[in-house]
Amino acid sequence: QVQLVESGGGLVQAGGSLRLSCAASGSIFSINAMGWYRQAPGKQRELVATITSGGTTNYADSVKGRFTIFRDNAKNTVYLQTNSLKPEDTAVYYCNAFVTTPDYHGMNYWGKGTLVTVSS
Repeated sequence: QVQLVESGGGLVQAGGSLRLSCAASGSIFSINAMGWYRQAPGKQRELVATITSGGTTNYADSVKGRFTIFRDNAKNTVYLQTNSLKPEDTAVYYCNAFVTTPDYHGMNYWGKGTLVTVSS
């Protein structure tokens, strides 16, 4: 089994910053793409940012220039540095990873989420 555990969420004022972390553990052979998604109250889950094992990144237009995704492959951890936060960034942030297990089985995994609340 594979687990993804997020941390780093919290309450912050508009204009502030938070760094989210997501550590993968368990039966892991390799991790391909990792990413962050978010879901605001009453809205669908949306992509925030993704990063491949080689470091290629992709961002939602709404966070470009404010958020940075990066990963530490040795620690099986992905981070999301969020700057210049806005009230509309308030959401539960979920970590996602495509993991290949030692039996060469590939599967998409999700964390349970971490809440980010931005006050105006």
